Amino acid sequence: MMKIRKYILMAPMLFASSLGSMAGDGVKVEHLSVNNTLVRVEGDARYLMMPVEEAIADARVNLLVDGKLDRTFFVRLAKSKVDYSVPFDLSPYKGHNVVLEIFSNNEYSPLGEVKEQACWDALTLGDSFDATNTEKYRPAFHHTPLYGWMNDPNGMFYKDGEWHLYYQWNPYGSKWQNMTWGHSSSPDLIHWNHHPAAIEPDGIGTIFSGSSAVDTENSAGFGKDEVVALFTSAGTSQMQSLAHSSDNGKTFTKYPGNPVFTLESEARDPNMFWNPETKEWNIVLAHALDKEILFLTSPDLKEWTLQSAFGKGIGAQDGVWECPDLFPLEINGKKKWVLLVNLNPGGPFGGSATQYFIGDFDGKKFTADTDASGKIPTKWMDYGKDHYATVTWSDAPDSRRTAIGWMSNWEYANEVPTMQFRSANTLPRDLSLFEGADGQIYLASTPSPETLKLRDKTIVKGKSINAGKKGSSIALPSANDGICEVAFDIEAKNNAKVLVTLSNKLNEKVVITYNPADNTIAFNRTQAGISDFSHDFPAVTVSPTFTEGGKTSVNMFIDRSSIEMFAKDGRYAMTNLVFPNEPYSSISFSSEGNAKISNLEIYSLNAN
Repeated sequence: MMKIRKYILMAPMLFASSLGSMAGDGVKVEHLSVNNTLVRVEGDARYLMMPVEEAIADARVNLLVDGKLDRTFFVRLAKSKVDYSVPFDLSPYKGHNVVLEIFSNNEYSPLGEVKEQACWDALTLGDSFDATNTEKYRPAFHHTPLYGWMNDPNGMFYKDGEWHLYYQWNPYGSKWQNMTWGHSSSPDLIHWNHHPAAIEPDGIGTIFSGSSAVDTENSAGFGKDEVVALFTSAGTSQMQSLAHSSDNGKTFTKYPGNPVFTLESEARDPNMFWNPETKEWNIVLAHALDKEILFLTSPDLKEWTLQSAFGKGIGAQDGVWECPDLFPLEINGKKKWVLLVNLNPGGPFGGSATQYFIGDFDGKKFTADTDASGKIPTKWMDYGKDHYATVTWSDAPDSRRTAIGWMSNWEYANEVPTMQFRSANTLPRDLSLFEGADGQIYLASTPSPETLKLRDKTIVKGKSINAGKKGSSIALPSANDGICEVAFDIEAKNNAKVLVTLSNKLNEKVVITYNPADNTIAFNRTQAGISDFSHDFPAVTVSPTFTEGGKTSVNMFIDRSSIEMFAKDGRYAMTNLVFPNEPYSSISFSSEGNAKISNLEIYSLNAN
């Protein structure tokens, strides 16, 4: 476990200087004009390190192998300074002639200035790169990419004791571009192994979101227990493509008949499962700009039949619909279906969020439940600002339905204060259903039981506090940058508000307010730390507690740049990023009247 975890805690800054190779050794630069440069790779090495400056525009790079175009990608090649460098893997081209034809925007620069740009001397070769983490805000116990940009989780499946997680990845910088399926795997949903890219762009397009499953019936004809993947190929238009893997998802072979499904309008993010009752594949597809979900069937993932659509004028409609998922859960011995629909923008607090619908599914059509007024209600899976693109693992053991999301928001995801990587995933969450006081069925999210392995030392156990106007404060653990888990129950008297404050010596703070009068809990990060990178970042998010009688509970996971807050029974969830200049060092409890805090537990966490 120590070895696996080390990849996250020591992810790379990727400085070219670590390669032990002088700038220019084995790399020949030929300027053809102010906007066009050839870079010839003449040395024999594993990696070409490409220097990045985030503040400038992308350069387009044509990779020429033996004079033929192999691929095109984009990278912000440094002009005035090098923020970091990213590795381009040359090993697939060993023994071949490799040339990078670079097109950059230098319209108003003389050729002499172009020749002096920082990138040319910093293009270096080497057989390894420095994997030391220099990012203050890299999470300690959340999955992050080894380097580069990450957004939606994709193609997740469980097989042979391993949880496989794919994700939208830019290998050539820490802003959105070059969409590729990155790949990590884990034996326990906590400690992650990083693998090479699984599915890379091709002539049809870049690789957008999709899903994977184990084909136990050999329905696709690639072999029994082959891993099959459906994804969106995003070129001039969006089309759906198929791939398969015979090595448990490490490498994929693309189906030569791609694309397997097209529409006359934008559709993406296919999510599939084998339906044992109908003996065919069910596929849900986001009809993004039409703000609806399409339901399709297929006997083999090659021939598709459109069966129905759901969503026109229903639910949150302020943004595009993306990344759907459909799965059954039981409540009171009855099967209900959950349809996840991710939305951007239009979330309850701005930007992106995950809505869901409860209903019935007959293999061809989804019918949503209605409320007492006969309308289909809008429900939110998480009431924070930073929970998006949520989907679940296929083939999970013990009939579990386990989900993970992207822990960011499109309003500021490209601008958060990190560079060598951007974005993390949420904690894994096990899903279930519960019935609210209004008779409606809701989705509950609890941290997956594997998160118990994170607990290290018990700082506080079973403590009770009478919280009044003066307040009571307890020190948080300082080990490992203050990462910890905090859990407690709240009982408010006479509908008095209860305030829970996380703070540090710089007076940076997060204020959590439980309001028993309207059965809500709020998270205020307007003074939580760094926020000047986006005017959309300071926010107060509010969730219903789905409880009455002045009682609720909190189970909170504090990482270096995030706080995830749950009810102990999962009836609410709230995920928010925070960027304090130093870790929060204390938690205090107060009330406008009188309240009791009971069963207080605080654990330091060990992510190794």
